[in-house]
Amino acid sequence: MAHRSLLLLAALAAGSAAAGPDTVRRQPGIDQIVRDISPQRIEALVRKLVSFQTRHTMSETGSDTVGIGAARRWIKREFERCNAQNGGRLQVAFDSHVAPVSRRISRPTEIVNVVATLPGTQDASKERIYVVSGHYDSRNTDVMDATGAAPGANDDASGTAAVMEMACVMSTYQFDATLVFMTVAAEEQGLLGAAHWAEQARQKKLNIAGMFTNDIIGSSRDEHGKVDHKSVRLFAEGLPVEKEASEANRALIQTGGENDSISRQLARHVKEQGERYVQGFKVNVIQRRDRYLRGGDHMPFLERGYAALRFTEPAEDFKHQHQNVRTENGVLIGDMPEYNDYNYIAQVTRVNAAALATLALAPAAPRQVQLRTAQLENDTALVWQANGEPDLAGYRIVWRETDAAGWQGGKFVGNVTEARVPLSKDNYYFGVQAIDKDGNASPASYPVPLR
Repeated sequence: MAHRSLLLLAALAAGSAAAGPDTVRRQPGIDQIVRDISPQRIEALVRKLVSFQTRHTMSETGSDTVGIGAARRWIKREFERCNAQNGGRLQVAFDSHVAPVSRRISRPTEIVNVVATLPGTQDASKERIYVVSGHYDSRNTDVMDATGAAPGANDDASGTAAVMEMACVMSTYQFDATLVFMTVAAEEQGLLGAAHWAEQARQKKLNIAGMFTNDIIGSSRDEHGKVDHKSVRLFAEGLPVEKEASEANRALIQTGGENDSISRQLARHVKEQGERYVQGFKVNVIQRRDRYLRGGDHMPFLERGYAALRFTEPAEDFKHQHQNVRTENGVLIGDMPEYNDYNYIAQVTRVNAAALATLALAPAAPRQVQLRTAQLENDTALVWQANGEPDLAGYRIVWRETDAAGWQGGKFVGNVTEARVPLSKDNYYFGVQAIDKDGNASPASYPVPLR
């Protein structure tokens, strides 16, 4: 039965291959973005961030060479330098607020994110926003120590450098949707910078269609010396924790769609596109919000209803995180730049860039996708609301068996708002993607029952 089912999936997909745009062909512009990511520039950025000695949230702000104030001004200047070289389309700004005293803030402290926005160029898509972040603050063993050395080369100069490199490379290109490259502060003090930006986005009703954070992407070597430079972990939440389940999440639960949250759909897109454009590199989707005992800047976005993901290296070496720099038994402990693998960081950056580019070029995910359930039948009928992009080619229905993680088949159905496939809705999970004329595909939208 399983063999016959897979043959049916293949036949359906093959039968529709010529019916729509080529969604498998790699876009030359995205290939060039991937090639342009430089490990040498990333290493130089990391080492410059480390040179500020500490980037603790409550560290020195008046010096030009030491502390978080010097670091954020330098990051802003770097964004501005790239912007001047690349046509001036980036909008570079500080995003600032004062955090009150709290468990990890001993005095009222200005928290400053450095944000570079690349506006979208298509009227129908420019209000749709994709955010990528790394946090530039650092810490040592005592999270309240604002003066001791805290190089933070991996946690998280690696993610900050990745975001800065992406901004410089990608700002030479135009995208339909808007990209926000953000280096945030006060992650180590409680995700304060990201939470402020995410809350402002929610209050402004911004259309944040997806968010990635890059946190601890610097090392390919684990604590036992094993090297894995060909994979990255991508943490993707399923159902969010809620006191009372929302209507959308109740629909997921009722239909067995716990693995089809908006973050899981985004993760499927990142895995597919990242592995397509960065060949030989694997994106391992971890079906959790984050690691045990840890958190990251994607969490404030998740808590406000946005799709958000976290990139992290395959296996962390905790001797080189959150540690005072010191030597014990001849071993240097601390988050030093020599423990980073800059070719590896570049690979993770390329995956980010490819995923962001494909998202920002593609149409929005279809809205109000529903699955007809008014009668007993073995076919599956789906309906959805039409997209408004001028370059829309049509829609593709995708499906997978209920124990499969990724989409196994797809059928382009044209520029319509209803279609039927000869597969049982009882036996498969379905989604609908929007496809443009260049073959760029949106993440899939999960259907809710229509009775």
